[in-house]
Amino acid sequence: MGTGAMSWNIRFGRLIARAFAGGAGFTFGYCLLSPNDNIINSSGPVRFGRAAFSVASIVVDYKFSIYFKQIPTDLCEVEKLWSDVHHRSACKLLQLCTRNKGVFVKVGQHIGAMDYLLPPEYTQTLRILHNQAPSSSLSDVNKVIKQDLNCDKDELFAEFGDTPIGAASLAQVYKARLKNGEVVAVKVQHLTVRAHSYVDIKTMEVLVKIAAWIFPDFKLLWLAEEMKKNLPQELDFIQEGHNAEKMSEIMKTYKWLKIPKIYWDLSSLRVLTMEFCDGGLVNDLDYMKHNKISTIEVGTKLGNLFSEMIFIHGNLHCDPHPGNILVRKDKKGNLELCLLDHGLYANLSDELRYNYSNLWLSILSSSVDGIKQYSKALGVEELYGIFAAMVTARSWETVSSPEGVARKKLTDKEVE
Repeated sequence: MGTGAMSWNIRFGRLIARAFAGGAGFTFGYCLLSPNDNIINSSGPVRFGRAAFSVASIVVDYKFSIYFKQIPTDLCEVEKLWSDVHHRSACKLLQLCTRNKGVFVKVGQHIGAMDYLLPPEYTQTLRILHNQAPSSSLSDVNKVIKQDLNCDKDELFAEFGDTPIGAASLAQVYKARLKNGEVVAVKVQHLTVRAHSYVDIKTMEVLVKIAAWIFPDFKLLWLAEEMKKNLPQELDFIQEGHNAEKMSEIMKTYKWLKIPKIYWDLSSLRVLTMEFCDGGLVNDLDYMKHNKISTIEVGTKLGNLFSEMIFIHGNLHCDPHPGNILVRKDKKGNLELCLLDHGLYANLSDELRYNYSNLWLSILSSSVDGIKQYSKALGVEELYGIFAAMVTARSWETVSSPEGVARKKLTDKEVE
């Protein structure tokens, strides 16, 4: 081993030792002083120590299982070696997310959706967070309502569900009934999320930068930056209510679109009371078949809705997953779409919308030169083919063919 490698080993060893000593020591010391286990588990120092310990453990695993080890010559053995370390590391991240909850769960959900960027061991392991987000107790829910609205939930609502109808990383939703009989949905932020959010984001920012320094190919610095920018908006339910009302006004000519009414007298920074909307998820084909709802009509209306947001208004709903778009029939038997969760919107610049519009015109005319030009204008150069395939959900072979996406039928592979 050369002096350079030896120097790196010493420097790396010191770094890991400090991470373990700092995280574990600070955590242990705080635990000795804290009289309450719940306080211990949810405190900022413990959460930071837990995160530092997990990341240090992952770094050690990669370094000593791969980088400081003689790599096998057999390709299958090499792939298994990498896969095993990826899987162990993903399991450690999953445990960290489920124990720290809140912001960590949200980041874990993002990682679980990055099939295009991360190894499958990470995405498949962390995808469990999409369906198993931790929930708060009814007691904690009542604490938030009382702190924000100065009354117990039973004083404000004639009925309030015992279990949430939806739970996410930052909040959960309950079905309730007002004193006048109206049925509402009450979104309540998890008790400690806001208090911990600043420390959690700073923790992730530091740890991601350390990981990027040790692993130069680490490409997730942008995720910490996005979370830092977006989280304050998502934690502000007053802003979410205003976003919903703004979108309702913008889209008022779309009579088939339902955006829940906000009850401002029962809303606050951490509690949002809105009109209750029922229906099937937009990807529930059995529900649509049973209720004789045309999937083609649903797809057309969704296309019209988001085209209007992007190309006309530049005000884009940033979380249109199936749980936030419901389909149903109104009293007259016509299709109605319900758009939920207005916590995060992107304001698109005129320049971006101009370039994106021209990208689509180039795609529809099968102009490869145009696709290259406007992909570059949008910040994508060499990977313009992948970018075009992503926005159209069609293969590059189809996008670049003379028939193009407008005329060429879906291939079996595209259907899959």
